[in-house]
Amino acid sequence: MRLGRDDACAHGGYRLALVEGGGLVGGEFLRLALGHPCLRVTQVTSRAHAGQSVAAQHPNLWRVSDLRFAAEADLDGVDVLVYAGSSDEVAASAARSGPSLRCLLDLSGAFRFVGGARSERTSGSERSGPEAVARFAYALPERERARLRGAARLRLPGPVATAVVLALAPLLHGVVVARRDVVVEARLGSSAAAPGAGDGVTFPSGHPDALEIAEVLPGGLRVHLSTAASGRVRGVGVSAHAWLHDGSSEGDVRAAFEAAYADEPFVRLIDRRAGSRRVPDPRLLDGTNWCDIGWRLDPESGRVVVLAALDNLGKGSAGQGLQALNVALGLDERAGLGFVGLHP
Repeated sequence: MRLGRDDACAHGGYRLALVEGGGLVGGEFLRLALGHPCLRVTQVTSRAHAGQSVAAQHPNLWRVSDLRFAAEADLDGVDVLVYAGSSDEVAASAARSGPSLRCLLDLSGAFRFVGGARSERTSGSERSGPEAVARFAYALPERERARLRGAARLRLPGPVATAVVLALAPLLHGVVVARRDVVVEARLGSSAAAPGAGDGVTFPSGHPDALEIAEVLPGGLRVHLSTAASGRVRGVGVSAHAWLHDGSSEGDVRAAFEAAYADEPFVRLIDRRAGSRRVPDPRLLDGTNWCDIGWRLDPESGRVVVLAALDNLGKGSAGQGLQALNVALGLDERAGLGFVGLHP
């Protein structure tokens, strides 16, 4: 008999295994999961590090966890399986996790596209068929919360896609854009792994996040994305340029964002014109699950610039994955995600 959410927490929490947990995203998810009141991490696997202490790869977890990396073939039965590898062998891992499996969360990117905007230029790990991908709920709670409730399989959005979709979605519902073209400039920390991003600006053709943005947002938008390195390890900061219909006002834009996010636990609106907190700043979001959003409108041209910032390892991957997992399991959406960041 399957335990309910309260019973599961009372009996030691949902048993969770993290597959291929030796990388950055896996380490961040593990950090969060170890502090979660209703999750019990029982195994972490790694092909490269089997037998080693988890803290050897994630030194911030020294004396926090005594787990050791196991071989994937040794997976025991669990309630939750989180896949953080770089291949699309998720189904095999799920089969080895046993019949008790309640939810599978894919952090690897293997199931990022349904098919409409996919391209042969995307990497092999992102070419899973449309039928397989369609079985996974899109793990962006602000847009897909209803489908996430009770979902058995979750697929994680990309970090740039998360920032841009959250930045532009309210304008496509509350204030209709006048053109199909949107221009997006993204500054990324090194852990966001921007293809070809060095110190200068790059225009990545077929960038998976650009394809994902076009697929997720309604209206058949053409997304023109450029990326550049920020000089930091963590963080995504995007500027999304869109053109609104004549007569659109600053009040219309503000009302659209407030209607979309007033009750969201992890989206903050930055609507100041003076002081030190005028624009979203990735430096204030390290380790958090926040996405901060601000905007500026030029009434003469109708161009609105929406600024969004997040931690690519937090709201851009591991944190958002945990948030979506909370929704799927019927837990408090904020559980395990209370860290509010550091300043200065």
